[in-house]
Amino acid sequence: MKLVLRDMRKTFDKKEVIKGANYVFEKGRIYGLLGRNGAGKTTLFNCINEDIKVDDGEILLDCNGEERPLAAEDIGYVLSTPLVPEFLTGREFIKFFLDINKDKITDMKTIDEYFDFMMIDEEDRDKLLKDYSHGMKNKMQMLISFIANPLVLLLDEPLTSFDVVVAEEIKALLRTLKEEHIVILSTHIMELALDMCDDIVILNGGTLKKIERDELEEDDFKGRIIQSLKEGSHD
Repeated sequence: MKLVLRDMRKTFDKKEVIKGANYVFEKGRIYGLLGRNGAGKTTLFNCINEDIKVDDGEILLDCNGEERPLAAEDIGYVLSTPLVPEFLTGREFIKFFLDINKDKITDMKTIDEYFDFMMIDEEDRDKLLKDYSHGMKNKMQMLISFIANPLVLLLDEPLTSFDVVVAEEIKALLRTLKEEHIVILSTHIMELALDMCDDIVILNGGTLKKIERDELEEDDFKGRIIQSLKEGSHD
């Protein structure tokens, strides 16, 4: 399975943010989408998720050589700022999601099994979501996406709200999930991308460029990435 971006373009107020982006993301790998703040990482995700309509180009899913447009259920999108119904408890939120998606969810588990999967403590499960920390709300948002089991998982700055221990737990979780999914996480933190991603893709000047694996071993690798990002920072 592959996610194919073909000559994607998006312009806002005469500024072309995505300038003919091309890339093929494959199942079984975690991709780090690296770029400076304002480079267009969130715009790219919003286009893939069809929150924003592209001006030109194609976004397709390739399954065994057959290309088709993405469907809503193909994509799980975890926003950098979590959006959860704060008037519900964590348990009520999961129950509501399971109830409305019961015909779509395969291998449904109990609510507590899902909480265990996301390592949410028992004392937090029946608290109102409004009393959750930012990091806990982010965990709940991630859990919903994992339950839906989309083919493509988009994570926008996924670990910035977590403490060190939780961040390591989420990293381990994503590594187990990647085998049956296409996982793309955006970040402006180079060390995070280097630590957990199989491939690093730079969004710079509105286009996508892969950093080859042999370049990762070179001593001046970080310096060349920073220089590459600087060269496109005027766009």
